Amino acid sequence: MDIIDLHDTSRVDKNPNETKFLLQNGNFIQDEFEISDIELRLYLEKVDPKLGSYSLITSYVKTNKGTIEMIYDEGFLGEDALSRAFTFLTTNLGLSGLVLRSVISIRQKISN
Repeated sequence: MDIIDLHDTSRVDKNPNETKFLLQNGNFIQDEFEISDIELRLYLEKVDPKLGSYSLITSYVKTNKGTIEMIYDEGFLGEDALSRAFTFLTTNLGLSGLVLRSVISIRQKISN
């Protein structure tokens, strides 16, 4: 099951402008889910002359029970927004929260 957990799925129906892998070809276990890939994806949506680029950062998690892409952050986040989000997740226990949130969302979608 592939899940895109965004109100407007057309926002991610193109290739991301940039991607950073948090886990690639791994074997991380959370409950009954085997997680093999976790990535952050950056989609640049528009540019404001004063505020700069409007960024949509999503998390993409691939498990043995399906994939899920969800909003991680969005807004006028400034330059190097994806690298800052990546650093925050890898240095502040953010990765475990991201995995748990993804597993909960997949579990809810499967049970519906």
